[in-house]
Amino acid sequence: MFWWEGHGPGGLRVAFTDTSAGNLALHVGDDPAAVHARRRALEDHMGIRPDSLRFMEQVHSAVVAPVSASGAAQPDVPPVADALLSTDGSTPLAVMVADCVPVILAGTGRDGAPVTAAAHAGRAGLLAGILPNTVRAMRAAGAAELSAWIGPSVCGRCYEVPEAMLADAAHLPGAVSRTSWGTPALDLPAAAQAQLGDLGVAAMRLPGCTMEESDLFSHRRDAPTGRFAGLIWQPPAT
Repeated sequence: MFWWEGHGPGGLRVAFTDTSAGNLALHVGDDPAAVHARRRALEDHMGIRPDSLRFMEQVHSAVVAPVSASGAAQPDVPPVADALLSTDGSTPLAVMVADCVPVILAGTGRDGAPVTAAAHAGRAGLLAGILPNTVRAMRAAGAAELSAWIGPSVCGRCYEVPEAMLADAAHLPGAVSRTSWGTPALDLPAAAQAQLGDLGVAAMRLPGCTMEESDLFSHRRDAPTGRFAGLIWQPPAT
């Protein structure tokens, strides 16, 4: 179910699903009942309450949406945003992708409780500033010593773009690349890592190109297709 799973500060868990968890998105033409069943199975695997995992309606923006504590009811309509922020780390967060860059972030708040975020860093979001906005929101909530995990996405050897699109993103450090067959390309995970580094965030870049790995969803390879998720959550006390 997990492509990768690891630890964050204060006992947090960070993970990225793979295709064995199934499609987790409601906007790709899948049966909604089946999607909700997969989300419940994922929550059970994570050891969290049913319907406590928060998703968002991702629109390639730079909008960061705070979410309420995990004890609150799951809203019927997810926020329209490209990053979710939990100011006390108590709310399980999810970001869905199938080539774009999923970025999970965590830091320690003023009271010692974690501050967490999940961001959708596609080409448009990186250009708009979704990662700087997310880091600023976390620091405004008191977060220090920020760490980030950059999940699987399309790599710079596979993300072919027109010359004009390459020129539009050329000011992003790390973004300019070439495909393995020699055409213009963008390296979005490298750009995300460079942005986070400039913001003073220690970022771990995880392996896995969505175009190259059959166990990951890729819109470019298989459209229409499903979405996998980047996750951060606080396991229940045992």
